Amino acid sequence: MPVVLLIDDDEELCTMLTRYLGREGFDIYAVHTGGEGLKKASDGGFDIVLLDVMLPEIQGIDLLRQLRKQTQVPVLMLTARGEEVDRVVGLEVGADDYMAKPFSPRELVARMRAILRRTKATEGSTIDASSNQVVRVGDIELDQGARAVFRNSKPVELTTAEFDVLAILMGSAGRILERDSIAKAVLGRPLAPFERSIDMHISKLRRKLGNLSGGQPRIRTVRNLGYLFVNQGNAARTTKGAS
Repeated sequence: MPVVLLIDDDEELCTMLTRYLGREGFDIYAVHTGGEGLKKASDGGFDIVLLDVMLPEIQGIDLLRQLRKQTQVPVLMLTARGEEVDRVVGLEVGADDYMAKPFSPRELVARMRAILRRTKATEGSTIDASSNQVVRVGDIELDQGARAVFRNSKPVELTTAEFDVLAILMGSAGRILERDSIAKAVLGRPLAPFERSIDMHISKLRRKLGNLSGGQPRIRTVRNLGYLFVNQGNAARTTKGAS
């Protein structure tokens, strides 16, 4: 049973979500201040965090910023409708996805399951056989089984969503991938009009991975089409344990 930390000062909403998510097979622990939320999240033991932006003591964005220094636990931000700046900043700081209030609990569950499906086996599910693959493109190595990324053999810390975006791009190195196809694979849904979630994850990846030796970006934007991970020579794909 996935364990969820819900951080929101709306106690009525927390009570409703605790009941609803409980019926959907989640174990919920709810707190109502940023201070409580940071302490509980830092203690670990949660599979996903639902984090409101507007909180007493510590604002959600600041809490996420501190949390990302300690752990890469998946975080789904809850924002006020129309607060686009909160969504953009949340993604920049390291949120995996966001939802605007008010939202449908059914859609929330779908978003949560999409995130969890990409990070671990949930109750009744199985790990895809391809999860044992190691993909190398130039100086970047991505180990799907360990969910680890290395540049020149040095580890690169990525959020859940960033890892998933990179895995898709590297798996199709040298080919253009449409933004919507990346979103459906990573977020489990198509992009909404004017949504920038995938763009923000790509921006974070570019900063963390750096440019190619010649100064060119290793993830190219193909205008009106999508993104392409530059294939430096031939991409190598191996299976762990294989000779």
